[in-house]
Amino acid sequence: MKIQSSYIFLRNLRFHAFHGMLPQECITGNDYLVNVRIKFPLSDVFQTDCIADTISYADAYECIRREMEKPSQLLEHVAGRIGRCLIDSYPVIEEVDIEIMKINPPMGADCDGAGVELHLTNGKN
Repeated sequence: MKIQSSYIFLRNLRFHAFHGMLPQECITGNDYLVNVRIKFPLSDVFQTDCIADTISYADAYECIRREMEKPSQLLEHVAGRIGRCLIDSYPVIEEVDIEIMKINPPMGADCDGAGVELHLTNGKN
């Protein structure tokens, strides 16, 4: 059996955070959904069944949580920080997809949300 590619993911992580350009967003905050998909070689863990041979969901969540707690004007900046934190914590990561959606963006539209999606590659691999 040959593994073509392998990923772990965290879906629909919910946060209340204080990102945005408008003063009111910095005061009252907003609700966000975050999705992350991490590509990395998973072949060792198939043999070992050991958490040290994979990426801990809990540790990945902590990177995301810490970066979501830091107020920023732009979601692009937050997503970039999340990607940097994950890759710095796990150099074995090959790629990271990060999606951050603001649930109720202040733009007068009837929508589920607006946000940003980044696809990052680890230049070290």
